[in-house]
Amino acid sequence: MFKKKACLLLSMAMTVGLLAGCGAKGSSTTGDIKIGVVLPLTGQVSSFGKSGQNGIKLLEDQVNKAGGINGRKIKFIFEDDEGKPDTATTVGTKLISNDNVVALVGPLTSGSCIALGPIATQSKVPMITGSGTNPDVTKKGGEYVYRACFIDPFQGTVIAKFASKDLKAKTAAILYDNGNDYSKGLAEFFEKEFVAAGGKIVAKETYATNDKDFKAQLTKIKPTKPEVILLPDYYSTVGNIAKQARAIDINVPLLGGDGWDSAELFKVGGTAVNGCYISDHYSADDTAKLVVEFQKQYKAKYSLNADAMAVLNYDAAKIMVEAIKTAGKTDGPSIKAALTKTNLEVVSGKVSFDANRDAIKGAVILKVNDGKFNFVKKLIP
Repeated sequence: MFKKKACLLLSMAMTVGLLAGCGAKGSSTTGDIKIGVVLPLTGQVSSFGKSGQNGIKLLEDQVNKAGGINGRKIKFIFEDDEGKPDTATTVGTKLISNDNVVALVGPLTSGSCIALGPIATQSKVPMITGSGTNPDVTKKGGEYVYRACFIDPFQGTVIAKFASKDLKAKTAAILYDNGNDYSKGLAEFFEKEFVAAGGKIVAKETYATNDKDFKAQLTKIKPTKPEVILLPDYYSTVGNIAKQARAIDINVPLLGGDGWDSAELFKVGGTAVNGCYISDHYSADDTAKLVVEFQKQYKAKYSLNADAMAVLNYDAAKIMVEAIKTAGKTDGPSIKAALTKTNLEVVSGKVSFDANRDAIKGAVILKVNDGKFNFVKKLIP
C-alpha cells in the first residue's frame, strides 16, 4: 500500500510539474474559445453527466447563435471522468495541456473536483463546478476553483431543519457510503444540526461504494424505530436502499440531497421512494421567467424535462462564459478576476461568490411522489 501511495504522489508531482506555466496556452485572440468540461458520461452516475452535457450543449448553441464571446465562437470540449477522481485528473490534465482550454466546467462529483482542483490552480486555469458540494472542493482546490452550488454544510443543515421543524421528527437514523466524500459530508452536517435542534440519532450505519445489498444495515436500523432515515447518496444507490427498506416494513420518510434528483431514481426505486423528501438547488415548478424559458428551450431541444444537473451545469458554464466576456481576455488571471466579481441571475437563482469562492444562494425542499419531485418550500441562507 505504501509503494502504491508513493507512486501516486510521484505521478501527481510529475503532472503538476508538467502543467506549471501551461495556463497561458489558451490566451489566443483568434479562433474558437475552448472550454473544457469534465463529466461522468459513463459509470454509476452517468445519468447526471448526460443531463449536465445536455445543459451545456444548449448554452453553447445559445451563445454562438447570439454571436459568441466578443465575436468569437465558444467550443465546449467534453471528457468523461466516469465519476472517478483518478480519471478526472487524467482527462483534466489532457484538456489543459493538450487541448489548451482557457477554463474548465466541472467535474460533477465532489471527489473528482477535489482531485482536479489543485491541478487547475497550479495551471492557472479557472475551474467552476456546478454540483461539487463538499467544502473541500474549494478549500483544497485553491484560488482558481469556484462552485456555482451551495455546499454540504448548508444542504445538510437544510434537511435537518426540515426534518425537525416541518416533519416534527425527534429521532433519525443515518445510512451512508463511508467511501464517498459527498455522502460522508451530508451525513456529518445533518447529524450536527439535527442534534443541535434537540433530535437524537438512534442508529448510524455505513456501506461501501458499489454495494448492492443493504439488508444487514437496515435490519440493525429497524428496531431503533427512527422517525426519519437520512440516505445521502446518488439516485442509483438510494433507489435500491428504499426498495430494500420497504421490503422489511421500514415505512418512515427517507431523506436525501441533490444526489437523488434524476428520472432514473423512479426506474430504480419505483413506488418505494414515494413520500420521501430531498433538498435541491431549484424546482422545475418555479414560475420565474428564467426557469420557464430554460425549461421551454431544453424540452424543445431534447424532448425532456430538465433535471437539477442539467440546470446546474448550464448555470456553471453560463457563469464562466459571462466571466470571459467581462474579462475581455482569455488568460487565466483575467478570467479569475472577473469570476470573483460575479453577481448573476441564472436559472437556479442569483449567484455571487463569498471569500472561499463558494456560491451564495438558496435551496429548495422537494417531495418525491408518483415519479415527480414536487416543490414544498424554498430556503434562503
